[in-house]
Amino acid sequence: MRDDFDDTRLDLSVWSPYYLPQWSSRAATKASYALSDSCLTLSIPIDQGLWCADDHKPDLRVSGLQSGSYSGPVGSTAGQQPYRDGLVVREEQPPFWGCTPSGGYVELRARADLSPRSMAALWMVGLEDQPERCAEICVMEVFGDAVVPGESAAVGMGLHSFRDPSVTEDFEAVRLPIDISSFHTYAVEWSGGVATFSVDGTPIRSCTGAPTYPMQLMLAVFDFPDRSTGDDHHLVPTFTVDHVVA
Repeated sequence: MRDDFDDTRLDLSVWSPYYLPQWSSRAATKASYALSDSCLTLSIPIDQGLWCADDHKPDLRVSGLQSGSYSGPVGSTAGQQPYRDGLVVREEQPPFWGCTPSGGYVELRARADLSPRSMAALWMVGLEDQPERCAEICVMEVFGDAVVPGESAAVGMGLHSFRDPSVTEDFEAVRLPIDISSFHTYAVEWSGGVATFSVDGTPIRSCTGAPTYPMQLMLAVFDFPDRSTGDDHHLVPTFTVDHVVA
């Protein structure tokens, strides 16, 4: 799959524009995004509401796309990336598998405008069609408070085991001399349980014990109101994507 976002409409055969809607609803989790100039831009407008407002702590706002989705029926605990024990499905999601690689190469070319209260990321998670298939390969993750504007950024990459006992936690935020407000290429190549992460074609780190089961892509920008300094409510974080390859 290669999406250059050349169309004026999102390719709904690849992407679902809702962020983990089973724990809330599609109406309440729809991404704010635009397609123009051969790019996708995810954003969080100032009037966008909280995600899972009556339950998730700390407060969180998000605009995200995902290339897979499913859940069990309403009231069940079967769903992807639960954020606490005992979480139950509020809106059942039909199975959707738009892009679910089990190895190979994933690449993102993107730029981000972030404040200290926001972050942007591309990660992959197991489909959780079996509960233990839930680990994460984080291709890139940048928090705004880890950015020195125009000079450097701490770019997170690696593995999160979550509830998969076969995957060892192996994650690091590596400070790189890049300006994240400009386009950069973030990638991972993985096979046979080895994942090698790179930025702009330069290998940064490798992890062993990576998942070998199918994984879906998760692409999002986040805002954390609890990190507000009191004078930043007018800021709109954006994540502009030139292409995704998987």
